[in-house]
Amino acid sequence: MRGSRAYEQSIRLSKNEALFSGDCSCPVGHNCKHVVAVLFFVLDANFNAELRPYQQQGLNWLQFLRDYQFNGILADDMGLGKTVQTLAHLLLEKQSGRMEKPSLVIMPTSLVGNWRREIEQFAPELKVLVLHGSERHGLFEKITVHDVVLTTYPLLHRDQDILLKEVFHYIILDEAQYIKNPKSQTAQIAYKLKANHRLALTGTPMENHLGELWSIYHFLMPGFLNDLKRFQQLFRKPIENDADGERQKQLNQRIAPFLLRRTKDEVLEDLPDKTEIISTITLQGEQRDLYEAVRLAMDEKVRKEVANKGLARSQIMILDALLKLRQTCCDPRIVSLPQAKKVNQSAKLTFLMEILPEMVEEGRKILVSSQFTKMLALIEAELKKEGIGYSKLTGQTRKRDEAINNFQTGKVPVFLISLKAGGVGLNLTAADTVIHYDPWWNPAVERQATDRAHRIGQKKAVFVYKLVTEGTVEEKIIALQQKKQALADAVYSGKAGEKANSISSEDLSDLLGVLN
Repeated sequence: MRGSRAYEQSIRLSKNEALFSGDCSCPVGHNCKHVVAVLFFVLDANFNAELRPYQQQGLNWLQFLRDYQFNGILADDMGLGKTVQTLAHLLLEKQSGRMEKPSLVIMPTSLVGNWRREIEQFAPELKVLVLHGSERHGLFEKITVHDVVLTTYPLLHRDQDILLKEVFHYIILDEAQYIKNPKSQTAQIAYKLKANHRLALTGTPMENHLGELWSIYHFLMPGFLNDLKRFQQLFRKPIENDADGERQKQLNQRIAPFLLRRTKDEVLEDLPDKTEIISTITLQGEQRDLYEAVRLAMDEKVRKEVANKGLARSQIMILDALLKLRQTCCDPRIVSLPQAKKVNQSAKLTFLMEILPEMVEEGRKILVSSQFTKMLALIEAELKKEGIGYSKLTGQTRKRDEAINNFQTGKVPVFLISLKAGGVGLNLTAADTVIHYDPWWNPAVERQATDRAHRIGQKKAVFVYKLVTEGTVEEKIIALQQKKQALADAVYSGKAGEKANSISSEDLSDLLGVLN
């Protein structure tokens, strides 16, 4: 496990007693609880989402911090909408006329597509610039004419000369635990960036020890927790080594006004029974190159087949082409092509192993579904490396009932399950989180997989994550599926005949189209 007792101690006041239900510990001495309670900020119609009550409270809190020139950590559980709350906050800054400079959002590479998509979906009024890939060098001069600039932690070092020259309205660190090591190059550059305001987003503000929490606060408000040496003397050593309750209380009181954390259990009444979240992932480097090479080869083969046999009689070739592209999106190691064996890179698996430990630490019970048993084996290997307990159910599983029971009784937090092995009616109500590693394009089959958790007997809200690689066949079939249910039936039912005619040549061009 990546968590620790020190983490549980450090956020024992995670319900923000100092902000909402107790005396203020703010340095300037005003009553934070009273101020936050009376502020209520409203967006105009250009925000395409309705904030739930706890999200509105989060927006109020962010605006309060900005108003009093404070910075803080939005530390809600994964899936509660930290990005949406942040976008609402940034849009309100623009609508109020305060956003005279762009805001910089720094994130793991795997989240760039998600941020871009959510800005376009929820706050299209915000002009977004993505600094990513080799083409980004030609975009630096456009930073000042955009509202939000997206970049990644790996690019901080490469682009520091450009970024350190700018003064931003906000600097926002998503998955802020990436700067948990204050001596790392990434953290050192983040500390030097210039902005009017700073915000950290993370469901795990501390994973192993209190020094990690210090690093984030040093980015937010240098000196607020003293220098690192003094912090270790005052807080870390007494709390971690001696279980000093008084020091723990002092630290909690100090950080509480600037850390807002809500767990899924705390806001359950605000949530629907089932929340679906599409997580968009961007292919990188060799995996991206492999996808494009496979796409070009398959496109040529399919077009020749269609020209010779017609569309309806070419379905086997079409299915094989789409299968190889989808497998490339999952992990090149499961693709039966010689060139794939040279690629040891999977953006989707990297993303999964970034979010899974955090979910486990939050106490989530997680189903991870894939129709590829080879993919489940690769995920299994990663879970072993992380020391995360799991059950696995595939067609080769002999002790099926034991695997199910270990998950249902809470002995393990993760259940790896294949489509064929699951069958109809499998009851896994211990799960409150479902991750579709590779989307199942037949909606009925996908619903069946989700409903193993979201069914009678489930007493918790269920979160459903769909991992989709940006600009690939995965994203394109989802878009087409919304328009043509018949297309999904034709491509993935495995049946020839009239349904195949629902795939037009235009659809085929789109499915095998160039990677964006």
